[in-house]
Amino acid sequence: MPRISAAQRRGDFIKAAVEVIAVYGIEGATTRRIAEQAQANLAMLHYCYDSKEDLFADVYEFVAGRYRDALENNASPGDVAETARRLLRGVMECYLESASFAMAAMELISWARRQHGDRGIAVYDKALETVRTALRDAGSDHPIEPEIVEEIAFVIAALADGFAANWLTYGDRSAALGQMELATSVLDSWLAARLGSTPVAPSQR
Repeated sequence: MPRISAAQRRGDFIKAAVEVIAVYGIEGATTRRIAEQAQANLAMLHYCYDSKEDLFADVYEFVAGRYRDALENNASPGDVAETARRLLRGVMECYLESASFAMAAMELISWARRQHGDRGIAVYDKALETVRTALRDAGSDHPIEPEIVEEIAFVIAALADGFAANWLTYGDRSAALGQMELATSVLDSWLAARLGSTPVAPSQR
């Protein structure tokens, strides 16, 4: 049997921790449960990680990376409205793909906010900055005011988080698919109303 590297094992433990956190929450995510979920012994987990805090730090970065990938993969060229639409759908699809990821992400953000103050804001900050960058790039030919970019980013976050809360509460995939369409149509309507009278950025006047 080929030897499994420590790096691969760390990846297994990170993914296992996401599943365990989703079921038991942060407090119930013991190293024993995580090792069992990863189908590894506890000694191996402690060999890879000095503490549960170190493991959770990697899980936290994994969550931030999933958000970033979901956003960047849906930030292909298009106008501002189309880019916003793709960004929203990308995050909702990420949540729908894995309820465990969605639940663990919410748990980790709350935990990090309690334990580490500003670090708990970092996942949101990184995700929102990715959204802002995509929107600014989409509007490069006809830039929009920075405050409008902020508003669009907030609306995307609010709709995505509302979708996640409903999906995690009821777990009804067919209903969630319909709610994705509804959330997207709400964004479309808001964008049509807001961008219809969007002022041009000062640099373009």
